[in-house]
Amino acid sequence: MKCRAYLAAASVALSAPAFADGMVENVNGITLDKDGKVVRFSAVLIDKEGKISQLFTSKEKAPKQLDFRHDGRGLTMLPGLIDAHGHVMGLGFAALTLDLSGTNSLDEAQAAIKSYAAKYPERRWIVGRGWNQEKWGLGRFPAAADLDAIVTDRPIWLERVDGHAGWANSRAMEIAGITGATRSPPGGRIEMAGAKPSGIFVDAASELVSKHIPAPKPGERDLALAEAQKALLSVGVTSIADMGTSIEDWQSYRRAGDAGWLSIRIFGYAGGIDNMVAIAGPRPTPWLYDDKLRLGGVKLYLDGALGSRGAWLKKPYADAPGQTGLSFLASAEIRNLMVRASMDGFQTAVHAIGDAANADAIGAVEDLAETYSGDRRWRIEHVQIVDPADLSRLAKNGIVASMQPVHQTSDRLMAEARLGTERLNGAYAWNSILKAGGKLAFGSDTPVEAPNPFAGIAAAMTREDDKGQPFGGWIPAERLSREQALAGFTIGAAYAAFAEDKVGSLTPGHRADFILVDTDPLIASPAQIRGTVVKETWLGGRPVYQQGGATMPASQGDVTSR
Repeated sequence: MKCRAYLAAASVALSAPAFADGMVENVNGITLDKDGKVVRFSAVLIDKEGKISQLFTSKEKAPKQLDFRHDGRGLTMLPGLIDAHGHVMGLGFAALTLDLSGTNSLDEAQAAIKSYAAKYPERRWIVGRGWNQEKWGLGRFPAAADLDAIVTDRPIWLERVDGHAGWANSRAMEIAGITGATRSPPGGRIEMAGAKPSGIFVDAASELVSKHIPAPKPGERDLALAEAQKALLSVGVTSIADMGTSIEDWQSYRRAGDAGWLSIRIFGYAGGIDNMVAIAGPRPTPWLYDDKLRLGGVKLYLDGALGSRGAWLKKPYADAPGQTGLSFLASAEIRNLMVRASMDGFQTAVHAIGDAANADAIGAVEDLAETYSGDRRWRIEHVQIVDPADLSRLAKNGIVASMQPVHQTSDRLMAEARLGTERLNGAYAWNSILKAGGKLAFGSDTPVEAPNPFAGIAAAMTREDDKGQPFGGWIPAERLSREQALAGFTIGAAYAAFAEDKVGSLTPGHRADFILVDTDPLIASPAQIRGTVVKETWLGGRPVYQQGGATMPASQGDVTSR
């Protein structure tokens, strides 16, 4: 009942027709043109289709006959920000399940799990994510025994913050049939404690346990989508590239679109070839619901993550000399999958974090580019550790480096431990990629990181965390200008999704997606940028969010008819 009521309210609030011929005025307007140059304005004219009609400066006179005027109250107007790499349903479910991302020690995590179990005694499984043994300073992975000490009557499954490892209690392993004789699958690793599984399952091994968790019902999925939309709009994100879209995810997006409450733009990248075919069939889908939804690409995985030592490295880990990470696909396999997608016109987005994985992904593009020519916009996701010798190759064949600035500030100390300081050249190398002629698109990888793009803009500018550390930035030569950082979340992210003619810039003919905020990112301090408050979010020329979490249907707010 709660789910139905929530979604009904969202549908009513967001399904009102778009405005016709209106103006949002009295703003400190900022956008970037296609070349990344700053354009300033004081008012924007919106047409009957919810698109930008014209920008005005303070010296220009606005039309008198308009259906509505909206006072921007002197706030800064920016294009709706775009998250170039996130997980929409993952963000939504994170809001509905146990979240351990705020815990700073194993003791805190155990207390949170115990409290959650007591609060929800009816839930057959305790499911959550967000733990990070590096943040805890634990010096080891957590173990099943740490969970068994607090909950024994129900199975527990908790994903690591990066989604590349899972933590199970003994009851969960018992249900999954995991014993000391269970072998690690290709592309995965069962961590062992002597002759027994420890309770940690890395990358592909996670499915040994997770497949036994009851699948969410459609109503639960719809509620998760509603939560994700609310979270994204509140921080100014109007569009997101959904990396790993499943057929069940797509069905939820279509239900929202059909019912009129899809209030973000989702650029779908199917989770593997099977989902690509199930969702779109022989070719990418058209743009649906006034450019709010499209499945145009496929996400492929080459390796895991640094935190779980699953990232595929050319040389062994500095803190685990016998390990070089996990290669999920042989070189021939990744190329075959990319061919399969490319021959039907799908864009490929390849997850590669370690330097060996990035070298193989770049090599795959080089091998395919001559046959599959034209504007392919090959994407590599994360691009965290690249051999300096391979950096110049990124710029060739139009490869888009889809990166997440906050990963650098979160991972800095861990990256130093995993690689050693002598192997950090080419780590999170944003400026080097641009100088080599490459293209950047920025995102958050939410729910791995919070979806707030302003933290990403500040990190890209400074390479400092929210405490200002390290002073002057980590590998400061890789810092970006303010304009370059903003471009990563606007025109760069739009380009990466073949959407630059629709969103990313407040340009005549583009969708009128914009935000009103209390901070000018081109002059504010990094701390002020991180603390930016989104006052209003508009999509397609209509308000969809206002500060405080309330939705602004087209007939409400301080929009006044004239």
